[in-house]
Amino acid sequence: MVKHIILWQLKDELSGEEELKVKKEIKEGLESLVGKIPGLIDVKVQTEGLSTSNADVMLDSTFENEDALKKYAIHPDHVYVADKNVRPYTKSRVCMDYEVKE
Repeated sequence: MVKHIILWQLKDELSGEEELKVKKEIKEGLESLVGKIPGLIDVKVQTEGLSTSNADVMLDSTFENEDALKKYAIHPDHVYVADKNVRPYTKSRVCMDYEVKE
């Protein structure tokens, strides 16, 4: 299995109300991809970090293998969610992908 972890910071100009709406839409959009994209096993989006966090949203996703992750990156359903719900509202993105050793 392969893990795909992303941390985003939202744009500073979002109001508190806008930030809540954006977080909800990111979570719903990304979590809805399970069952739609081959090789995508699980998606969890965390939007409620502690005050010690310096990220606003975390994606924790699991794939069957690295090939499935590569196909996910260009899958139309994923690209749609990323272009509609994520990219317009984020100012930074950090990613780490790794293989889960059993």
